[in-house]
Amino acid sequence: MHTPDIAEENYKKLAALFPDAITETIDDEGNVIRAIDKDVLMQEINTKVIDDGQERYQFTWPDKRKSMVMANAPISKTLRLEKEKSVGRDGTPGGVDSENIYIEGDNLDALKLLQETYLGKVKMIYIDPPYNTGNDFIYEDDFAQSADEYADDSGQTDEEGNRLVQNSESNGRFHTDWLNMIYPRLRIARDFLADDGVIFISIDDNEQENLKKVCDEIFGEKNFVECLVWKKRATPPNDKNIGRIHEFILVYAKNIEKIRLGLLPRDEKSLSRYSNPDNDPRGPWVASDLSANGKGGRIVQSCIYPIVNPNNHKEYYPSEGRCWLFNSKKMTQWIKDGRVSFRDNTGAPFLKRYLSEVRNGLTLPTIMTEFGYSQTSAAEEDKLFGKKGIFEYAKPTTLLNPIIRVGAPENNDIIIDFFSGSATTAHAIFQLNSENNSHRKFILIQIPELTNKKSVAYKAGYKTICDIGEERIRRAGKKIKEETGADIDYGFRCFKVDSSNMKDVYYTPADIGQLSLDGLEDNIKEDRTPEDLLIQVMLDLGILLSSDTETQEIAGKKVFSVADGYLLACFDKNVTEETVTEIAKKKPFYAVFRDSSIANDSVAANFEQIFETYSPETVRKVL
Repeated sequence: MHTPDIAEENYKKLAALFPDAITETIDDEGNVIRAIDKDVLMQEINTKVIDDGQERYQFTWPDKRKSMVMANAPISKTLRLEKEKSVGRDGTPGGVDSENIYIEGDNLDALKLLQETYLGKVKMIYIDPPYNTGNDFIYEDDFAQSADEYADDSGQTDEEGNRLVQNSESNGRFHTDWLNMIYPRLRIARDFLADDGVIFISIDDNEQENLKKVCDEIFGEKNFVECLVWKKRATPPNDKNIGRIHEFILVYAKNIEKIRLGLLPRDEKSLSRYSNPDNDPRGPWVASDLSANGKGGRIVQSCIYPIVNPNNHKEYYPSEGRCWLFNSKKMTQWIKDGRVSFRDNTGAPFLKRYLSEVRNGLTLPTIMTEFGYSQTSAAEEDKLFGKKGIFEYAKPTTLLNPIIRVGAPENNDIIIDFFSGSATTAHAIFQLNSENNSHRKFILIQIPELTNKKSVAYKAGYKTICDIGEERIRRAGKKIKEETGADIDYGFRCFKVDSSNMKDVYYTPADIGQLSLDGLEDNIKEDRTPEDLLIQVMLDLGILLSSDTETQEIAGKKVFSVADGYLLACFDKNVTEETVTEIAKKKPFYAVFRDSSIANDSVAANFEQIFETYSPETVRKVL
């Protein structure tokens, strides 16, 4: 299967909106090709179009255009279920009924395979990408340049091709490679977010500035929410001029006007501020300022008046440049009601803010000083695995837990992490769900990067980062189930990115000679199973991978039923009219068969008529 060609889809949208801007031209080889008349388009939208030679504000780097093309380019790959690695929702090994998804493979490929199915369905994305500290990272995209090519493109060579300054922008190479890695992935990821969705991205000083510019471009500068600062160390290191103890988390919304972030539960420290020394029937309260800042012309003259303490008749005015929060009539009533009181009865007035009337929680602070450290994560994983040093540089659940609570506050929200590492995100979601039996669901993606043969992880049997992440999910689920007994989904369905189920000739029929046509009875690769084909069909039709799937026997053939009969698929051989008829009678929305499965020409000839008779609304598809 091919993933959608996003550039082609964008062209179709533009053609539908402005058909008069669509024209034809001749390419360099003399072929007639379609084109867009930018002058007509400019007239239609009444906006100036900037030519390449004109100056404009932009953030760019070598190969940026290629990274844009890469984001839109289709791929011929699919996902295959790894049943033996999967875990059922109750924690049973090999179970495939979980709504959580774990994918082994390059996240760019995985995102492309998922994009149509999960378009606009994800509430929150959290990623902790490579920080580009100078170490190699595993994502090596096809257009990555050599150092010499980079120097030439960036103008560091003279007319004879010699470098003007030896390696003067070797650091710029790092930035370029990193930007070309992150850019297409974020472009695709944006489309996953729901209108009220939000993305959190961990980063450090190496690329924070560049990442901010990339996100401003992809998500829109107006959709910037905040740059959080996480204190990752309890004490600063002493081996540098300044001891750095922080990292950043950039937060962007899909649409800043529609996001509704959740709140953190009040801790003992925040609750201790409230008390009820006067036995107020409205409950615990905290003293608050009665006045408002009048800077910027916000002083309301009707709110400048004396408040008289009824106990000693002393008058109080707001401070210079301030006014009271409301007019004298309301103030008199609130004094009478006891909502406004006086310090020690004879002192200045203050407002009582009641715990019962404030927001039921706390906002996430921009300076995150009490959310665990890097050492917290190490200790957490050491305890979970029963061995020290299995994985380094993971984020602690004490950081991810509150972020997910804020970013995905609803019961059934979907969260994606496509740089999932040791799967802290899944662990944190299990923790949150167990608190109130909620049903947040995760999609984790991780390339199966090999662990170092000298590492603790490798010696413990974890040959790839995926092995570590999957095992952590298993252990975390088991531990939380034992500790809480919560009725939640403790499992995950494991998939891997693989080559297409279709033979290569399936995609290039023009290249096949007439003499070879007899060998094309089956266009499916020999090593692919019916389950493999079902996953391909679900992706192709935009059906969630977490959908309930069961098998039925219909007229002696194995039939997959997905989402309670929404999709019925049969890939057995020698499918008869009886099988087709019984499937049609069940009136699925989609019915899918394998081309080589049809028993004979008679069944093939009557296929459409059978569905027209029993279920004309069913969408039929043949692989």
